[in-house]
Amino acid sequence: MNANAPFKVFSGTKSRYMAEKVCQALGCKLGEMNIQYFADGEFVVSYEESIRGDEVYLVQSTFPNSDNLMELLMMIDAAKRASARKIIPVIPYFGWARQDRKDKPRVSIGAKLVADLLSVAGINRLITMDLHADQIQGFFDVPVDHLYSSSVFLPYIQSMKLDNLVVASPDVGGSKRAASYAKYLNVDLVLCHKHRAKANVVSEMKIIGDVAGKNVILLDDMVDTAGTITKAADIMMDAGALSVRAFASHAVLSDPATERIEKSKLTAIYFTDSIPLKKPCDKIKIISVADLIADTIKKVNTNESISDSYLIKSH
Repeated sequence: MNANAPFKVFSGTKSRYMAEKVCQALGCKLGEMNIQYFADGEFVVSYEESIRGDEVYLVQSTFPNSDNLMELLMMIDAAKRASARKIIPVIPYFGWARQDRKDKPRVSIGAKLVADLLSVAGINRLITMDLHADQIQGFFDVPVDHLYSSSVFLPYIQSMKLDNLVVASPDVGGSKRAASYAKYLNVDLVLCHKHRAKANVVSEMKIIGDVAGKNVILLDDMVDTAGTITKAADIMMDAGALSVRAFASHAVLSDPATERIEKSKLTAIYFTDSIPLKKPCDKIKIISVADLIADTIKKVNTNESISDSYLIKSH
């Protein structure tokens, strides 16, 4: 580490499991802070050690409920008022990212609102991973280091040594990501075309491409209710696939996601640890991104390029 650039890592309540792994990889101690709750649920954040002049990294995913976002905002505000030199939130899962545009009249753009809240609170930079929409980076007027789970997923997929491999996306929106994986692995690409009756409900799905006799790698950025990804897996197995394994960055997993995964024809589904797993499931496997985040913190702290960490430069 650059001795002239002291840094400290702190964690929000629900992301402490991640922060501890990041600190272990960095060989540093997790910073001391206190979050005190009032009877009505309101809380106050305080740092229990001096951070004056330090570069402060705040590890906190902003998955629901909104307390995680509010907690992060108050951590940023407290750090600013404690004279931190730089404040850099590390948000492995950036919540509200599905609201990145007006897709119908009179709706909010939640991702832009969250970006504004973070900016006004006082951040100097942002580290995040696999945003639901890449353009969210443009909502910020500070540098955004956008990490990709492909850095850990691709080596794992290669280690499986699967024959007759194809890469698939459960919807057309994820075709760019799937195409990047397919090109890197030098295999064919398969797409699914889906029609939604309403949010979180898939009424119809068709396969574009051949999966018969193939081992399928199904890719997505997040799995919420698991309706799309399990339906895609079941249709592919019915179409003659040998196996279907899914890889997704963020395990949102709202009910009844775990039950759907368990009952589906998926061989397994792999997530990063950006969000803590709510329920155990034999088919769910976790691949940690703590080392990737720790390496990024090191490089940001010493002003090194992080692009060399990417196996795929963009999705």
